[in-house]
Amino acid sequence: MLNIKCKGEDKVIQPGGEVIAAEGDSVTLSCTFETSDTYPYLFWYKQELNSYPKYMLKRYSSTGDNAPEFNNDRFSAKLKEDKSVPLTIHNLYVSDSAVYYCALENIKHNIH
Repeated sequence: MLNIKCKGEDKVIQPGGEVIAAEGDSVTLSCTFETSDTYPYLFWYKQELNSYPKYMLKRYSSTGDNAPEFNNDRFSAKLKEDKSVPLTIHNLYVSDSAVYYCALENIKHNIH
């Protein structure tokens, strides 16, 4: 039997508001999280106007992967010891205008 538990104290914190930047600039979007899990999975998603959120990347411990569309040097994120996973976008394009979401997956597995 596999029990999946979601702990109520697990959460992500993203500052609200717009980030204003020019084409060619770099921006870093903040995301901090709270969890009791030692090895949480953190995700970033991009949601453009009138569209669904698109998976960008995942970070787990010191590893992770990027979706093919975001698998280049322009998109980087690192899971830090201070429980943050900032997303940096380099060499901005107008098409980078979107809402960016950080998400936490914390699955406890109890296998009987």
